Amino acid sequence: MAEFTVDSFNLPKVYQEFLDQWQSQAQRQVYLEAYQQGRQSFIPGLLPEQAIALTGQDTLAILRRRWGDRIKTALDPAHTDPDHPPAQLPAAIQSPVAGEPDGRWLKQTNMVGINVRTVGSFWHIVKYALTLPQAQDSIHILPIWEAGVVGSMYGLSSWELNPEFYSPELADLRPKLDTIDKQLRAVINVLHVMGKTVGMDVIPHTDRFSQIALAFPAYFEWLQRQDTVIVDHSADLHREVEHKIFEFLKKNGPAVAGDAVPATTAELFGADIAEVRRLRLLFGPPENHAGREARRVMLVRHLYRYGYEPVPGTMAPPYRGLKVDTRNEARIVDAVGQVWRDFLITRPEPMSRVFGPLGRYKLYERLDDNRQWAIDFSRPRQAVWQYVCDKYAQVQRRYGFDFMRGDMAHVQMRPAGVPDDIDGYYDILGAVKNYIRQEQGVAYFGYFAETFLAPRNVMTYGEELDHLEASDADTTLGDLQSTVVGSKEFLQRFNAYLGLLETRCCAPCFTLMTADKDDPRFDEFYRQGNDLRLFIGLFLTDMSSYMGLGFETRDVHYQPAPNEHYSKLYVFQESEGPKATHGPFVWGKNGHLYRLTTRLRLYADHIWPNIAGRPVRWLLRPDALGESKLLAWTHTDDHPDYLFVANCDVDNGIGSFGIPLIPGVDPIEPWHCQFSTAGDVADRDQTLTFNGKHYKVNGMAPGEGRVYARAH
Repeated sequence: MAEFTVDSFNLPKVYQEFLDQWQSQAQRQVYLEAYQQGRQSFIPGLLPEQAIALTGQDTLAILRRRWGDRIKTALDPAHTDPDHPPAQLPAAIQSPVAGEPDGRWLKQTNMVGINVRTVGSFWHIVKYALTLPQAQDSIHILPIWEAGVVGSMYGLSSWELNPEFYSPELADLRPKLDTIDKQLRAVINVLHVMGKTVGMDVIPHTDRFSQIALAFPAYFEWLQRQDTVIVDHSADLHREVEHKIFEFLKKNGPAVAGDAVPATTAELFGADIAEVRRLRLLFGPPENHAGREARRVMLVRHLYRYGYEPVPGTMAPPYRGLKVDTRNEARIVDAVGQVWRDFLITRPEPMSRVFGPLGRYKLYERLDDNRQWAIDFSRPRQAVWQYVCDKYAQVQRRYGFDFMRGDMAHVQMRPAGVPDDIDGYYDILGAVKNYIRQEQGVAYFGYFAETFLAPRNVMTYGEELDHLEASDADTTLGDLQSTVVGSKEFLQRFNAYLGLLETRCCAPCFTLMTADKDDPRFDEFYRQGNDLRLFIGLFLTDMSSYMGLGFETRDVHYQPAPNEHYSKLYVFQESEGPKATHGPFVWGKNGHLYRLTTRLRLYADHIWPNIAGRPVRWLLRPDALGESKLLAWTHTDDHPDYLFVANCDVDNGIGSFGIPLIPGVDPIEPWHCQFSTAGDVADRDQTLTFNGKHYKVNGMAPGEGRVYARAH
């Protein structure tokens, strides 16, 4: 069978045509054979929601035909039990980056972020990955643990995996994969076989009343509130909380009848009581999810009567200093009649925020008994650091993650910025990365930071890049996703990021869209130019990219759509209010965009072995003034054989312009057009001509990306 090419593959133009083609057995077989026989790295023409709807049997059959016995190895019970891991995994299912000496590979990877709630289970990530090309080689899985208040995935309630993500289908197919832990390990094994690296979230906080905070009150900061007044926020208030928790245990007995209750508060929270036993005493065994939650609610109610609650997490300077928000709309009455209050920063700056559902780990001691909410950075609380590092290292070891996304990595609370001496207690996210690399021996483990590269002192004290370098981040999210393609802000920000890419240790990312921005408030960013975002993200081979699930078929919204159309709103589980969702995530039906992104992926498959990882030479950089909307780049190595050109003006075509000569390349040698996001290219632009000064392009369509190539 002839190899698929962009020109020979008759892609559908609208959503219904994609549905119709997949229903045709003959056409479906053509698509499947292209993948199964290795001619394409993904299944062309398969919509994401169709991939997720594949039966488990069909999915395994497709994978076996493509990857052979490696799939059997990936699902083997000997390789999927996190409680009894093998001494070493077979080479066939090891991480694709296992041979890398450090995490710098992350600076060139193309990531796809997946909120498991939008696909339904860990197993469905594998099905969705059938639609991803080899160029999109990393998958970031949003938080995987039991969620807390309002079902927020970023407010983990415990270290148990979220039972929502269990797949009965996979358990039926492989009865040995009968726990969610085994299923996640198996899924990551399969993704490794498919050539994907897999990342987890590392989160420096939990749900405010998580089982973690209640089992380790000393690892969090506490306050005592009487209605609208904070009556106590002293440094060691956790000692009173520990005593009240012990009282609760004595009064209500252990969660499991017959378990022995420690005789004193000190014994309950002492080092001789292992975490697993303390959690069992307070909440019950891990497998009893409903029972643990019921006990947690009882314990929270007990603490509520005395006004004890963890200090909520904050964002942006000045970070510290809280008061109760006395507005009526900040008063929340829960299902059992308890009245909660939101909090405010006492002296806020423009980006200051208080996250009521979240409680941050208490990483340092306090000055002057916390009277002025001041932190003593010279006294790290080493037991807390060790706990957090150990827990995330355990997650990495159990499931085989290759990198971490550091949540809220922009938090840097030292008013003087990065200190003169950077030790192992500078930043908890960097500490987790280095602990996994150095103490656990996973040298290739990388760190992708969630920061937005805001101006100095806006989101963090000092310069964000200084902080990221000090915390050993490999790459960072940036904020291109919060701009309209071709706008002055987009071009200026892009130009600035390239400067950072070339000069700093932590590399900015070219971000298409995140789950955080797949929100009705940000529809304006994604009405045009989305295929050009992907064009730049894939073909800028020395810069990482990030694409949130759903981007490839996202509908154009001129008015907000129902909440079920936005993946951001599945980070929560609310049944009432502005964030409420009812039913599963609704995939976009933008068949036109999916055609464009599929064409791009097909062409990327064609040239990827020749361009992956190559350093870039800019010929027309993003304009620092944000006025010129032309981009052009090639490669800096010995044989630059591809030339990428983009018109970032998504509303207007552009007339003739010149592209500078490429050092080391004979200008008389012809460059032939191989690909255009616009489809057809005028005859006069099929071959670039040299006019004695530069290569002349006669015109480009609005938002067009184009690739020229010369003979190898």
